Amino acid sequence: MFSNEISKENPSGAGTSYRFGDFALCPRDRLLTRTGELMPMPPKAFDALLCLVRNAEHLVSKKELMDTLWPATHVCEANLTNTIASLRKILGPEAIRTVSKHGYRFALPVQGVPGIAPDVYERFVRAKELTVQRSLDSMARARELYWFCLAEDPTFAPAWAWLGRCSWFLAKFSGNAPADLPLADAAFRRAFLIDPDLACAHQFYTHMEADTGQARRALTRLRQRIDTHPSEPESYAGLVQVLRFCGLLEESMEAHRRATSLDPTAVTSVAHTLFLSGDYAATIETYSGRTGYYLDAAAWAGLGEKSRAIELLRERLARTPLSEPIGGLMGSLLAVLEQRINDAVALMDKERDADDPEVQVYLARHCSFIGASDAAIRMLRRAAKSGFVCAPRTLQSDPWLAAVRGHPDFHSLLGEADRLVTEARALFCDPS
Repeated sequence: MFSNEISKENPSGAGTSYRFGDFALCPRDRLLTRTGELMPMPPKAFDALLCLVRNAEHLVSKKELMDTLWPATHVCEANLTNTIASLRKILGPEAIRTVSKHGYRFALPVQGVPGIAPDVYERFVRAKELTVQRSLDSMARARELYWFCLAEDPTFAPAWAWLGRCSWFLAKFSGNAPADLPLADAAFRRAFLIDPDLACAHQFYTHMEADTGQARRALTRLRQRIDTHPSEPESYAGLVQVLRFCGLLEESMEAHRRATSLDPTAVTSVAHTLFLSGDYAATIETYSGRTGYYLDAAAWAGLGEKSRAIELLRERLARTPLSEPIGGLMGSLLAVLEQRINDAVALMDKERDADDPEVQVYLARHCSFIGASDAAIRMLRRAAKSGFVCAPRTLQSDPWLAAVRGHPDFHSLLGEADRLVTEARALFCDPS
């Protein structure tokens, strides 16, 4: 019934309201309706609800809410508490959740965005669900849905950002980088052009920056963004990756904790940080529930469960064609575990110039494990030059890097890693 009323008022089909449960919130007309019936609201309550809904499922700090409702005016916190209480009377007690000592989170699923046609938004939501699955098939299907959304509405900035995320993933894993990488870059540029402040665009663009040697640039951007958006889980999720690339493992894990405290559904790459920290059991637990490629198999191998790792790698390599770097990484680990040393060396030699610096670090571990310490040292140095600094903690304690620690150049490698990590930590603490 409500959607029919919207269609009559808006012949173009574009939504005029945020929709959640039986409610519709129309920012333009400052109206809240429930099954089409107007719900009277004080102006401050409406402004608070709009702020919460725009950040649905994310924490909104008390400071942000108070700055929104009472800019340049000092009021006591009880005013905000009373405003939230009045909203709960209208929406229900579970609609807005309190995050103790921090702020509030709007908990009802939001099913529409003003200016976006309902059918376009539904397609967008389905595409996001497919993207999170992380399989090559689901990513390809999601990308097609994003294109449909953008064909209907080229100004839909989040669809451009998610298209960039999809295209970057397919470029990295499917072996179609010549076509997908330029598309990812163009999609991110379009998203930023439409909405320079779009949180998901800042998060997803980080993947591309880090993988193409720009981890420090991403670190500076995200650190500065957190100064102005301290309650934004996307920025912390992006930091998990770039801090790991800079060799800051503890800081990477803390960024994950901050991201998930702000949004319990936040997905980060902390499994890779845990792996480099040597916590293989936690790596497997964190990595589970998504389409697997390399990491959990490598973690099982780290735990000494060679048969389990071999089984996973064989199944995945036979399941679907992968890009050369990812296929080579997985294939070389399988060859190492099956003690096919010549095959392992051939695969690693083929991938020694891989562009992905994180892949270089994982390949270095394989080389070291079979005693090829010269090659391992070269790969670790190449990774550092390409923007991935293997943390001193990993260099000193990873059992698979034991041969590296016996190499004559190990101490110079460790010293260089220490220097780069110190510089990155200083940059992180003072991005100016």
